[in-house]
Amino acid sequence: MQSMNISLSEPLKQFVDAQISQGRYSSTSEYMRELIRADEKRKAEEQLEAKLLEGLASPESELAKEDWEKMRNEALIIIESRKAKR
Repeated sequence: MQSMNISLSEPLKQFVDAQISQGRYSSTSEYMRELIRADEKRKAEEQLEAKLLEGLASPESELAKEDWEKMRNEALIIIESRKAKR
């Protein structure tokens, strides 16, 4: 695992220390990793929403039941791979 140093203002450092002292996280590193994961998830959700809106704005197409099943299976594979990474 790579190391990274960050600088925080005193109020931010106190906030992080409070999160750790409350037992929510075992270390500053764990807290930072959780923040980064949450940001990744938020960005992925934003991208999904943008793609869904793009799809809604596009011309309609007829999809067969097999097309929907294939898309559903691909989505489930992506979801499971993301869960496994956590």
